[in-house]
Amino acid sequence: MLKDITLGQYFPGNSFIHRLDPRTKLICTVIYIAALFVAKSYITYGVLLLTLVLCVAVSKIKASAMLKGMKPLALIIIFTAILNLFYIKGGTELFSFWVLTVTTEGIKTACFMVIRIMMLISGTFLLTYTTTPMSLTDGLELLLNPLKKIRVPVHEFSMMMSIALRFIPTLIEEADKISNAQKARGADFETGKLTERAKALLPLLVPLFVSAIRRADELAIAMESRCYHGGEGRTRMKKLSLKLSDLMTMVFSLLFLAGIIILARFGF
Repeated sequence: MLKDITLGQYFPGNSFIHRLDPRTKLICTVIYIAALFVAKSYITYGVLLLTLVLCVAVSKIKASAMLKGMKPLALIIIFTAILNLFYIKGGTELFSFWVLTVTTEGIKTACFMVIRIMMLISGTFLLTYTTTPMSLTDGLELLLNPLKKIRVPVHEFSMMMSIALRFIPTLIEEADKISNAQKARGADFETGKLTERAKALLPLLVPLFVSAIRRADELAIAMESRCYHGGEGRTRMKKLSLKLSDLMTMVFSLLFLAGIIILARFGF
């Protein structure tokens, strides 16, 4: 299960999406998420799904990588579907058991919610799969630069996000090593009652937290020894610049969002 977590990984490539400016990809991802929350019908969800499939095809990222990244979130998706299935009222009542009632509106809402979560996750994965953590940090910092006027620590915030993304694969690998070591000592993480399985995770979580704190301390010492003082006076080896393709992509994204809003307003 730990090996299935792919958030924070970057898949090198030279596709059109890989070559886009990270600011463009961040803005387009936000626009796509906004469109997901605006969509209300099968038509708008179909358009959004088709757009996502086309973007994945253009990026040349394998669909199996997307599905693999969703496996650790399967329980959350299923739990969300069940909540909407039994607690959304409206439409025709199909059957009722105790305090649980299933209606046509509940089924529709549950399906839409599952599709929305899966597309939202896929869109976010596409952003991280096609953008290096450093480029993502630079793009986010440049987008948030206006907030510096009200003394928001934009550089520090972007740096924390970059470090978090960078260390996700490292911590997953560390957790896998600790898990294998504990299994070799007779630990059992997969059988028994829920409380027993939760207690069995302690020999895994404690060393993992100790390792994470140690790595954070070593990183802080390394940054201080190199006289790191935040974003003050820092320069970049690669300066980001918006190209015509970036501007056209952002314009198309805004028109796409406007089209989804119009379709949703007319009930499509």
